[in-house]
Amino acid sequence: MNFNETNKPVSIPVADAQKANWVDLWAPLFMRPYLRLARLDRPIGIWLLFWPCAFGVGLASVAIPPNGCDFQILILFFIGALVMRGAGCTFNDLIDQDIDKKVTRTRSRPLPAGQVTRNQAAVFLVAQALVGLIVLVRLNTYSIWLGVASLILVVVYPFMKRVTWWPQLFLGLAFSWGALMGWTSQVGQLFLPPILLYAGSILWTIGYDTIYAMQDIEDDALVGVKSTARLFAKHTKWIVGLFYIAALALWTWAGTAAGAGIIFQTGMILPVLILLWQVATLKFNDPANALFRFKANHFVGLALTLALWLEFRF
Repeated sequence: MNFNETNKPVSIPVADAQKANWVDLWAPLFMRPYLRLARLDRPIGIWLLFWPCAFGVGLASVAIPPNGCDFQILILFFIGALVMRGAGCTFNDLIDQDIDKKVTRTRSRPLPAGQVTRNQAAVFLVAQALVGLIVLVRLNTYSIWLGVASLILVVVYPFMKRVTWWPQLFLGLAFSWGALMGWTSQVGQLFLPPILLYAGSILWTIGYDTIYAMQDIEDDALVGVKSTARLFAKHTKWIVGLFYIAALALWTWAGTAAGAGIIFQTGMILPVLILLWQVATLKFNDPANALFRFKANHFVGLALTLALWLEFRF
């Protein structure tokens, strides 16, 4: 924690957080660094981790009529997404502290800014993981072991930007895992539809996280961090478009394989339009443009979930 000349703690907002967010406005001063460490000042990541879980539950509801699924389980998945996204970000910041100090967008995060110590961050990481464990053990046995397996991806991901141009692929593998768990929480085992759903979600994640990484291309080049945004460079718009097309195709195939019909297919028009707008209006070397389009993926997740829910409901 930093202090001013009156020896009172100073709360430093993170540079890329949403302006006037609830953490900066309302949270107690001593809690703000931890809430920022968990990225609760920018909830988009919670939603992007949650939506694949909702996809999986929605797809299962289509596949097992007439009673459908236990939609109350979505509350558990949302809590799990909230704490595990926070735990993942805390772990990522512990690994990347030295890199974050060198990047304009990230040097104001709590660890590189000195608002929390590494030991404090580690304790906070364990606390969040324990809450995630409490949520996980409420699921069936198959889903519990599936959740445990995902920890391998969570641990590996922060190191990938150092060794491969495709860290976005590993983020996709980790962030999309909920598509499998959402399905198995209702069905108890895996079949083709959730695997197709998972594959589509991975490609979607590669697309939107490439857009997100466009904000840091110059800084990443200076510190030697790899990303698909750097790899694709000025071809990013069109390559992201191809990833989105493939994601939509796999999602549609997953829904059809699970028994979805015209209502689902009609509902897919909305995510198509949002993703088309993202690609058509994406600008290279414009961080604000990239961030706005990245955040729009929240509505893609919502739209796909609604398409599955409407198919089940009607």
